[in-house]
Amino acid sequence: MTATMKPAKLHGGQWLLWTAFAAVLVLAPLVFNKGASLSILSQMGTLMIFGLSYNMLLGQGGMLSFGHAVYSGLGAFFAIHAMNLASAGKVWMPVSMIPLVGGLAGMFFGILFGYVTTKKSGITFSMITLGIVELVYSCSLMFPGFFGGEGGISTNRVYGESFLGLSFGPQIQVYYLIAFWLFISTVGMFAFTQTPLGRIINAVRDNPERVEFIGYDTQWARYLTLVLSGFFAGIAGGLSAVSFEIVTAENVSAHASGAILLFTFIGGAGHFAGPIIGSIVGVFLTVMLSDFTKAWQLYLGLFFIAIVMYAPGGILSVVMLQLRVLAYRKFSKVAAPMSVLLLSGLTALTGIIIVIEMLYHLTLDAANGTVVKVFGISTDAALAAPWLAGGALILFGGGIFLGVRPWFMRRWGAVHAEIVEEAMRRAEA
Repeated sequence: MTATMKPAKLHGGQWLLWTAFAAVLVLAPLVFNKGASLSILSQMGTLMIFGLSYNMLLGQGGMLSFGHAVYSGLGAFFAIHAMNLASAGKVWMPVSMIPLVGGLAGMFFGILFGYVTTKKSGITFSMITLGIVELVYSCSLMFPGFFGGEGGISTNRVYGESFLGLSFGPQIQVYYLIAFWLFISTVGMFAFTQTPLGRIINAVRDNPERVEFIGYDTQWARYLTLVLSGFFAGIAGGLSAVSFEIVTAENVSAHASGAILLFTFIGGAGHFAGPIIGSIVGVFLTVMLSDFTKAWQLYLGLFFIAIVMYAPGGILSVVMLQLRVLAYRKFSKVAAPMSVLLLSGLTALTGIIIVIEMLYHLTLDAANGTVVKVFGISTDAALAAPWLAGGALILFGGGIFLGVRPWFMRRWGAVHAEIVEEAMRRAEA
């Protein structure tokens, strides 16, 4: 008997999720319409595509890449050159199709570099990708004719005749272009998870030896997945070129690769939608938070450490576990310890923020005086009282947090054991 693998069909709940996703994309600029909201939303949309493409490697294939920015960055460079050629009248290429140029470029370099990198797996694959990104970054400074040197390549996205009244000059039009490609790309990457290749790459991630035993070439599975991932990363790069109208060497750097790894892990690499959540949090921590504090990089690092220690599955895994407890009506059993845990954690976090803000002010901005605003309240960092208050909050909140955590973990473990038993009874019935 021959086993066949049929693609899964969407059920009612999934259709509802996709409809809600489309509605959010359409309505988001109507809700967030103040200041630089459109630019931030555009950046989130671009990062979502980039993160989802990276998760095809990390979450679905178990391939830890340190060089994924190569495909999005090179896609961005080809896209911006295509825009300049179209603006000069040398080629015909509407702005709405520029992301496709980036995608094809990303796929080409996925074919080129992927054949080498996917011959190995594990830590060797990671080190090769790190070498590739450093190589490309060095080339970006060695060949200024294509990469533009340190200044990069700039363009003007408004060229040619407008189509249906769309010139893509206003940011709102750029946002909806990004939203369109985000929706199409998300559907495409989700469809990939339902294909035989998508299922095989999951098996390669979990047990490559068994996959080889049943007759599949694990290297080709990794290679084809990387090529498709490079295509979607290139689309993200093309959209970035349209949105920012400039591409620099930073787009192909290890820093950009590390950032998308960080955001994907924070959101939850084990879930398809994890990079979407991670992109939102990542933009908040790197773009919005930097407007309020100079210590935003420290907060990003602390947040990442907290995720690794207490939620290694990412933010979405925590949300899914909570929804599971709610679905089985067990939340009341963990509500008390969870509430104490959250309140004590917030108390300790408040003290940490007070201390960090005063320390940063005295270190980097002491020439402007010793008064610093923390949570909108003016505080004199030269006095002992605010330091004692911050320290007391850390000790009080942290002490309760550490004391309550074992109680919470016992309750949490017992609840999930009950859920497993109930799920088994339902399956047998």
